[in-house]
Amino acid sequence: MFKTIFSRLIAMFLLILIIAFTITGVMLSLFLDKYVTEEKAEALETAGSWINLVFINYLQNIDVNDYLSSVRAKLLLQDSLVAFGNYTNSYIWIVSQEGYLFQSNWDMPKDIADKYTDETSGYVKIPSTKQFPKLIEKATTTSEVGDFGGFFKEDYFDAYGDVWLTVGRSFEYTGANGEDIMIVIYMHTPVAEVISARKEVLKYFLISGGVAVAIAVILTYIFSLRLSRPLKQIKNAAAKISSGEFERRLDIKSNDEIGELAKAFNQMAVALQSIEEMRREFIANVSHELRTPMTSIRGFIEGILDGTIPPEKHNKYLSIVKDETNRLNRLVNDLLDLAKIEAGEVKLNITTLDINEMVRKSVIKLEALLVDKELSVDADFEEEELLAKGDSDAIERVLYNLMHNAIKFTPVGGKIGVSTRKLKDHIGVTIRDSGVGIDQNELEQIWDRFYKSDKSRGRDKTGTGLGLAIVRNIINEHNQTVSVQSEPGRGTAFTFTLARCDRDDKDAEIHE
Repeated sequence: MFKTIFSRLIAMFLLILIIAFTITGVMLSLFLDKYVTEEKAEALETAGSWINLVFINYLQNIDVNDYLSSVRAKLLLQDSLVAFGNYTNSYIWIVSQEGYLFQSNWDMPKDIADKYTDETSGYVKIPSTKQFPKLIEKATTTSEVGDFGGFFKEDYFDAYGDVWLTVGRSFEYTGANGEDIMIVIYMHTPVAEVISARKEVLKYFLISGGVAVAIAVILTYIFSLRLSRPLKQIKNAAAKISSGEFERRLDIKSNDEIGELAKAFNQMAVALQSIEEMRREFIANVSHELRTPMTSIRGFIEGILDGTIPPEKHNKYLSIVKDETNRLNRLVNDLLDLAKIEAGEVKLNITTLDINEMVRKSVIKLEALLVDKELSVDADFEEEELLAKGDSDAIERVLYNLMHNAIKFTPVGGKIGVSTRKLKDHIGVTIRDSGVGIDQNELEQIWDRFYKSDKSRGRDKTGTGLGLAIVRNIINEHNQTVSVQSEPGRGTAFTFTLARCDRDDKDAEIHE
C-alpha cells in the first residue's frame, strides 16, 4: 500500500517538476528569441550609424574630376562595408531612394543580380517591402524578420535558411544640386545565427534541468524511504494492537508530523491498554461480586433442600439468602445506573433545591444505621436555607452514597460531620467521618468501579464498590467538582460543589 502511495507521490512530483521545467523552458526560449533578436538588431543599428559616417566621408572625398580620388573613396567605402559585414555577420546594402543598389559588402551572384536588374537603368533594384516607403519618407529605423520580399528564398541562401533579420536605417543627405535625398542602409543577418545562440543557452538549460530532475528523483526516493519507514512501523504496530497486543509501542522520536503522529499513537495505545485492563478488571470484579452472593444463596438453599440445615434454622438462613438477593439487586441496579450515566442517557432535571433540607432528609433515611452504630451527626450550615441548582434525585443520591459510605467506615460511637458553605459562585458540601482514613496512594483509585481498599473489605462486605463512581459521574454531569481529603487514622472528608442560586432567582422561577 505504502509503495503505491509513494510511487504516486513521486510520479506526481516528477510530473509537476517536468511541467514546471517545460513551462520555464518555453518561456526562456521566447525570452531568448526576443532578447537575442533585439540585441542583434541594436548591434546592426549601431553598425548602421558607423556606416552612415563612412558614407558621409565617401561623399566628402569623391571628386568627379579626379578619377583616382573617386576610386580610392569607393574602395575605402567597400572595405568598410566588408569589415562591418564580417563584424556583424550580415549583408550590407546602401540603397538609393529610388530603390537601386548603390554599394554592397558582397558580390551578388550573377543569376540573382540579373534577376533583379532593372532593364531601363541597368542597376540592381532591391525588392520593395512595406518598410521601404517609411524609410524614404523620413530618416528613421525599421526592423523585420522574414525573407525580405522573397529575396532570401533564392537557392543561394539555402544554407542560411529563408528567415532573416533585416534592420533598415535611412539618412538624409543634400545632393549636388542642393536637393534633399534619402539613402537607405540595409543590414541582413540570418536568424539561424540568432537561433544557434538560443539553442546554445537552451542546451545548457536542458542539461541543468536533467541534472536537477535526476537529483530530485534521488532525493525524493530517499525522502520517501524515510517517510514510509515510520509509517510502516505505525501500520505494523496498529496490526499488533488490533490483535490484542496492547503493550506494543512505537520508537519514533522525530520532531515532525510523523513524530507527533507516533506520540499520539503511543498515547492511544496506552489508553487502549488501560481500557482493556479496566475491562478485564471490571469483568473480574463483576464475576467476583456476583459469584460470592450466588454461592452463598446456592449453598444455603441446597442445605435446606437436602436436609443438611435443620428446619429450626431455615428462617435464619433464608434471611441470609434474602440479604444476598438484595445485594445482587443493588449491584445490578448500580451497574445499570452507572452505565446510563456514563453513556449520557440520564437527562438531568435542573431545578432550585435547598441543599440543607436534602441533608436533613438523608440523615433521616439513614437514621436506623446511625442508631445501630451509635453514631452522632454534627451538622454545620452557614445559613438556615442554602439554595443550589441541580437535579434533586441525583443530588439526593450523591448525599446518600457519601453519608452511607461515611457510616460504613466510622467505628461504633464515632462522629459524622456535614457542613454546607456559600462560596463565590458555588455551594460547597462536605461530609466527614472519623473512620480509619485512606492511604494517599489510594485516593485516586477510590473513584474506580469496584475498587475497595483492604480496610474496607475487612469492615464491610455489603457494598458494591460502585457508590463513589456514581457520585463522581453525577457531579461531572452537573459540571461541578468532587474531591477527597484523608489521612490514615484521622478520617476522611468528601467535598462536592453545586451551582449557587440566590433567593431572587428562586422567586423569579416561582413567578414564572
